[in-house]
Amino acid sequence: MSRPNTVAEQLHSEALRFTPGGVHSNVRLERASSFIARGKGAWLWDVDGNDYVDYLIGQGPNFLGHAHEAVNGAVMEACQRGMVYGAQHELEVEAGRSFLSAVGWADLVRFGLSGTEMVQAALRLARAVTGRTKFIRFEGHYHGWLDNVLLAPQSDGTPGPASAGQMVSHLDDSVILPWNDEAALTRAFEAHADEIAAVITEPFMCNNGAVAPRDGYLHHLRGLCDEYGSLLIFDEVITGFRLALGGAAERFGVSPDLATYGKAMAGGWPVAALAGRGEYMRRFAEDVGHAGTFNASVMASAAVVATIEQLRSAPPYADVEAHGERVMSGIRKLADKHDLPLRVQGLGMAFHASFGADEPIEDFQGLQSRDRQRYSALAQHLTDYGVWVAGRGIWYASAAHGEKEEVAVLERLEAALQGGKGELSRFEEVTTA
Repeated sequence: MSRPNTVAEQLHSEALRFTPGGVHSNVRLERASSFIARGKGAWLWDVDGNDYVDYLIGQGPNFLGHAHEAVNGAVMEACQRGMVYGAQHELEVEAGRSFLSAVGWADLVRFGLSGTEMVQAALRLARAVTGRTKFIRFEGHYHGWLDNVLLAPQSDGTPGPASAGQMVSHLDDSVILPWNDEAALTRAFEAHADEIAAVITEPFMCNNGAVAPRDGYLHHLRGLCDEYGSLLIFDEVITGFRLALGGAAERFGVSPDLATYGKAMAGGWPVAALAGRGEYMRRFAEDVGHAGTFNASVMASAAVVATIEQLRSAPPYADVEAHGERVMSGIRKLADKHDLPLRVQGLGMAFHASFGADEPIEDFQGLQSRDRQRYSALAQHLTDYGVWVAGRGIWYASAAHGEKEEVAVLERLEAALQGGKGELSRFEEVTTA
């Protein structure tokens, strides 16, 4: 057996001794042997000195870029006085005020640590409010890794449990529908009229395919929830504070009853939120349980306040969207130049690349027809040329991306597609997954 000859290989060998797969989150298994030394803005440097222009941006949360000085400075200053008290502190009041002012539609907010956690709080609250147990959700939408929400396509293409050890019975309360299908949605409500506590949805299907809602779809969803007395939950863990200051609710003009948010509101610091209408959220102070030692910690609260201040004082949204659209256009041109059937869709802030004919993906089944293994191999190939992207196809632009990053990513993509390492043949033909 040969000895590791790079720092990353040595660290990976050590990590395997202490951690399953050498990683602490399964989503990182595809790059288990990569070790990052530091990040700044839209760039990463690994432990062997290689640099990468970063369009994964920490799986999305670093909307202001890595190591934002104003945010990190505010957190470090606040932590000089302590981190968690087992009691309230002034910063969490300020964070709540800033958050609700930015979001616009919600009355009250609760802070937690992860999107997965706050989704569970939202579902519990919806069941308490309505006295019902079922909820409608959609193929391809991600709401965390717990048993009652985690899904993956089965051998016959239908959705089912995604993990060994997952309790299949915990999915019994899910009514799982195709995304963007108004007729299917209407039929589901008619069939389960008195059972649906809530509909939970990514308002922009970001995690899988960057699929926007069809015109009128979210309004139709809002109307059905009102008609049948069900709550509408937006999972904005990815889209919140990314698509607009008020998230997808602002961008698409539809207000939910409850919504979950993630770390983009805190410059990447670990914090999540559940916000909603006061009449529902007040149940947390009455008979609905929600707790957590580090909820609204000093670090989280300081990061929320500082990040929202940055987003308000110098709104980056137009520039981020324009940057992403230019990169999307550049990818398309390079793919055409090299006769590579690579297609791109989505919004400038979050877009998706995949192999296949150049027709838009409008639902999860459309995404499943693309060759995802082949794209994952291409993403790994791009790593060799200094482009850091996700193997599942999503690209994230941030406020730290600019002309320098645009030039770098397209130059490096061009070099990768020229097959400088003799590997392009792996991506020339597309098969059906």
